Amino acid sequence: AAVTTAIMAGVGSTQVLAADDFAISGNVALTSDYRFRGISQSNEDPAVQGGFDVGFEPGFYLGTWASSIDFDNNDNATGSYGNLEVDYYGGWRGPIGDSDFGIDVGYAYYQYPSDTTDPKGDYQEFYLKGSWTTLILGVAYSDDNYAETGESLYFSGDYSYGLIDSLTLGLHAGYSSGDYWDSINEGGYIDYSIGLGRSIARWDLSLAFIDGSDLPDTPGTDLNSTERKVVLSVATTLPWK
Repeated sequence: AAVTTAIMAGVGSTQVLAADDFAISGNVALTSDYRFRGISQSNEDPAVQGGFDVGFEPGFYLGTWASSIDFDNNDNATGSYGNLEVDYYGGWRGPIGDSDFGIDVGYAYYQYPSDTTDPKGDYQEFYLKGSWTTLILGVAYSDDNYAETGESLYFSGDYSYGLIDSLTLGLHAGYSSGDYWDSINEGGYIDYSIGLGRSIARWDLSLAFIDGSDLPDTPGTDLNSTERKVVLSVATTLPWK
């Protein structure tokens, strides 16, 4: 689930085709552990990710993003819970008047094509974000979260600050209520991260400490998906120019 991470993740995106009223951008990345809202989606193993976006004047956008995942539930699992996530999203974002305030409103659909379970994991979310300079506050709502576990809400806050020599500090905090992991935990949970990012030549590097906070390990599985961990990610744009 990556719209917060990909719409969630324009890391490495740049314009590769432009016209008077639209632009196309793309990105590809390798991460040491794909974390979504503090929880590993790749069984704490590396993941390959990528996507593209199309922007239309005056602020509308469409995009898709994909990542390898690992939802196996035991040592002998065959991947019936899925090994691929594909996200589709669209919305509108733009400034509020001539101020430093902005708004982003949209829709995201999370699909797991190789998931053979019943109920399937696919679900949708509606999201709203407000920004002021580099501070972003958001809320996402799903009418039926992963594996048909019912309504969910996710509240988030993100802040970035430029340090010396093109180094950026990124802070994130979020609170989940009603989602799949909440149904296991029987209570809302917090996630947070502290990271550093830097662009070197054609590469965007990031190093982040991520914590799923008070979530316990998933019962009946060998996944330690909520362990505190430092995650390294490397992203670039395609094609190179």
